[in-house]
Amino acid sequence: MANRIALNTISYHGAGAIEEIPGELGRRGRKRVLVCSDPDLVELGVTSKVTDLLDAAHIAWSIYSEIKPNPTIQNVQDGVAAFRAAQADSIVAVGGGSSMDTAKAIGIIASNPEFADVRSLEGEAPTKNHAVFTIAVPTTAGTAAEVTINYVITDPERVRKFVCVDTNDAPEVAVVDPTMMATMPVGLTAATGMDALTHAIEGYTTKAAWELTDMFHLEAIELISKNLRDAVAEAKSGKPGSGREGMALAQYIAGMGFSNVGLGIDHAMAHTLSAHYDTPHGVACAMLLPIAMEFNKPVVTERLARVAQAMGVDIAGMSVDEAADAAIAAVRRLSEDVNIPKVCEAITADDLDRIADDALADACYPGNPREADRATVVELFKKIMK
Repeated sequence: MANRIALNTISYHGAGAIEEIPGELGRRGRKRVLVCSDPDLVELGVTSKVTDLLDAAHIAWSIYSEIKPNPTIQNVQDGVAAFRAAQADSIVAVGGGSSMDTAKAIGIIASNPEFADVRSLEGEAPTKNHAVFTIAVPTTAGTAAEVTINYVITDPERVRKFVCVDTNDAPEVAVVDPTMMATMPVGLTAATGMDALTHAIEGYTTKAAWELTDMFHLEAIELISKNLRDAVAEAKSGKPGSGREGMALAQYIAGMGFSNVGLGIDHAMAHTLSAHYDTPHGVACAMLLPIAMEFNKPVVTERLARVAQAMGVDIAGMSVDEAADAAIAAVRRLSEDVNIPKVCEAITADDLDRIADDALADACYPGNPREADRATVVELFKKIMK
């Protein structure tokens, strides 16, 4: 079977990269832009860094910002209506995973109106047309939604999240400008950074991992291990530094990998926590990461030993098994150092069977290198109960 790699057509990296946005729109003759961003970024003036550039270039724009942290089906449908009302011909997504996932779904439905119910996009939907031309500008260093072919939507009616995987949804242009991440608060910096680490480690140990994606994932693990603590410190001090720049690049590299090979049980369980308890995605992933690594260790021991090396652990003199344990310990230390919670207080014993079933039904679970049943997943969830 052939291994597939799908990435952005163009990506820009580094401070000031957002200045490339008007030119990318202009070269394609785009005249009316729908800007997708969340209300906090609009209020903080982050979104205006991009809209000011559009104004200066005389590019008309309107904004859709009624986006929840875990975007819903209704968010997407309202966004499609806003796109049509604005007579837009392109989208610029400014924000974290929520804004970019919403923009992806809007762009897909605008080009493929037969999927207007949104639910039919779950899994690998047979869309025929590429999404509306989209430029994605991340303001967090974690989700890598600007480069992935995945997006996640919440279905409140059924109390679940569903994953959509579609090469047609990838933004054609990604603009990864660390200055757009300068307003990230400490907690979000930590949580999104640990989400990126989860992407890299799960992508490296998933069933579909291969040489090219291994290269991305190992580099991302190394960069995150070197930069996340500094990025959190910079968020505390309010001063710019190399930590944020390193994380901006690391999360994108992780996205280049996992988007093409999938994830595993950590993300399947994390999606369930977010759907049931509104747990922030990065926090959920981080709490579960060492637990998922321990569960998978019997079948990926050698790979976890390489994770330890990428995280800067000196494994000289260790057995492969010891080195794998050292990787799990290093993840726990990093999580503690950036103050990630260890428990999800909302979980109750009565919920366990339901959330275990939901996790096993999640689109990320099939990529996990080790099989699990409901009883096993229940035990894994118990490890983060109060």
